[in-house]
Amino acid sequence: MRDIDYATAVPRAEFDVEHAVAAVAPICEAVATEGEAALRRFSEKFDHVVPASLRVPAEELDAALAGLDPELRAAFEESIRRRRAVCADEAAMPEPTTELAPGATVTTRLVPVGRVGLYVPGGLAPLASSVIMNVVPAQAAEVASIAVASPPQSGFGGLPHPNILALCRMLGVDEVYAVGGAQAVAMFAYGVAGLCAKVDLVTGPGNIYVVAAKRLLRGRVGIDSEAGPTEIAVLADETADPVHVAADLLSQAEHDPMAGSVLVTDSVALADAVDAALEPMAAATLHAERVRTALTGEQSGIVLVRDLEQGIEVVDAYAAEHLEIQTANAAGVAARIRNAGAIFVGPYAPVSLGDYSAGSTHVLPTAAAARHSSGLTVASFRRTVHVIAYDEAALLALADGVERFALAENLPAHANAVSVRRPR
Repeated sequence: MRDIDYATAVPRAEFDVEHAVAAVAPICEAVATEGEAALRRFSEKFDHVVPASLRVPAEELDAALAGLDPELRAAFEESIRRRRAVCADEAAMPEPTTELAPGATVTTRLVPVGRVGLYVPGGLAPLASSVIMNVVPAQAAEVASIAVASPPQSGFGGLPHPNILALCRMLGVDEVYAVGGAQAVAMFAYGVAGLCAKVDLVTGPGNIYVVAAKRLLRGRVGIDSEAGPTEIAVLADETADPVHVAADLLSQAEHDPMAGSVLVTDSVALADAVDAALEPMAAATLHAERVRTALTGEQSGIVLVRDLEQGIEVVDAYAAEHLEIQTANAAGVAARIRNAGAIFVGPYAPVSLGDYSAGSTHVLPTAAAARHSSGLTVASFRRTVHVIAYDEAALLALADGVERFALAENLPAHANAVSVRRPR
């Protein structure tokens, strides 16, 4: 057994969701009690624009699609095609029936959630790709009612970003709201009379206030996860290209000043080369200040390990949202990893590929939640229901055992529910 807790030895940012819960609680309460008036007030306060209509009109969705650059539309279509292909295979999972004895069966039925609210961020980066990542698996799961919310943008007349609207139209989603932040989660959880019916499940990434609202309202509504700042870990050895590694670390740092970029390597030469490559890349990128803040924060760094074996232990303990394997025999190394939101194998599978068009999901567990949670897939939008079918003979074959079990737990009425079914 190792005597080091690698999970605490690797850099990771603090993400105080509980502190943010106190800030969002009055927002959620106001939405619950005041409805649309509260949504408009918070839109003005936080987004600095009040949409003419909180539900985006159909003609605006049409206009956004018509105005989409043809080459960008082609990229969207290919991303949708690949994500649908993966989701179709996920959706084809069988509903197994187990015959435990003659006349005794248990069937695992997969039942889609009735209505979902999908949140698409619109802050530092309007993540239009999140429309695909949320909507496509929900549709593959055969969810009957899908609504999308994204913050209004003052630069677009109080509408969400046009790319977000265009993708909604491409995917056939016409219930779209120009509502952002904690108030969007509250709108979905409580419903707003005359505007938006409440949902059963809220999914999609967002800032700390969106996450806090999910935590606060969990139970009233289902949630996918409490996603923290994005993160990448790269496990690399001397065979890795330092320019590739540096570019991938920088790509995640571009998301957010709190984004984590961690290199784990047994090669001092590679560590030095990556460090040297990062500075000119950071200086040349559009979001240089944001990138530098992320790369120099407590959540980012280079971790030197004695060998690849220790490196595997370290990244497994870290349980990164995104894990790249850039080593010799990358596929073999990847097969040994248990804990990661998604694993990117080899030099030609950067995280950016998964963000957009690999066909995989990019809504993934952060902050080591990959040790116990999965990314957003078709399964996220389905519930399993056991259907138990026993005939008389099958019940009577088990009756003695069930009665004894119930009496051992001091629950005689449970035993009686079986006893009354014995032949009289």
